Amino acid sequence: MNLTFVFIGLFSSVILGGLVVSYLKATNKSQFIKLSLSFSGGFLLAIIFQHLLPDLYQDKGTQVGLFILLGFLIQLILEYFSGGIEHGHVHVHKGQSLPWLLFLSLSVHSVIEGIPLGNQHLGIITDHSHEHGSLFWGIIFHQIPVSIALMTLLSNTNLSVIKSWLVLLLFAAMNPIGVLLGFYVSTDDLGIDIHVILAIVVGMFLHISTTIIFETSENHKFNLLKLVSILIGSGLAMLMY
Repeated sequence: MNLTFVFIGLFSSVILGGLVVSYLKATNKSQFIKLSLSFSGGFLLAIIFQHLLPDLYQDKGTQVGLFILLGFLIQLILEYFSGGIEHGHVHVHKGQSLPWLLFLSLSVHSVIEGIPLGNQHLGIITDHSHEHGSLFWGIIFHQIPVSIALMTLLSNTNLSVIKSWLVLLLFAAMNPIGVLLGFYVSTDDLGIDIHVILAIVVGMFLHISTTIIFETSENHKFNLLKLVSILIGSGLAMLMY
């Protein structure tokens, strides 16, 4: 996959989320956003079991399980500070100040998940070309509803429209920054096994996807539209080779 396309795709997914909020007046509470979250949750879960886990265990064996668990716990800690914005939870109070701790937590998440993309582009992790594509699209599909949730929050802070967009653009740069870091983080130069980083990202995705999927709706029912969205996301991921 062309590196320019990767950077444009990652950046554009966040901008798209901002435009949805600014011009279509959608929020994280709209039905479309809930269904897009369900779709991304199904897609992420499917690429974990269909693509990422098999390749990790093939390359590194059973020791990756510990780092998958570590990634799961890291995401749990990050969501303590982010309030669960990774799966669409936003507590909006009109005129509030921007919660910078939330932004920092969300940014750390984005940087970490971008690192394996840089590794894979250089061919460090694996020679399975489909893995790079599935991870890339998993991040894209997840970033769109996350950026919608973030822009919903920003539009209700005391920031001006211009400043809100500047903050969103800063967030949009986090995934590409992670990709750039991935060019330099490898076993040879920093003594870091990049399979460990991918395993951590898989653990983070596992936490996010299962949280999205198993969250109940407002009436505590797993409605049909959400089920269909999850199945479509999972089916699309399973078609990627």
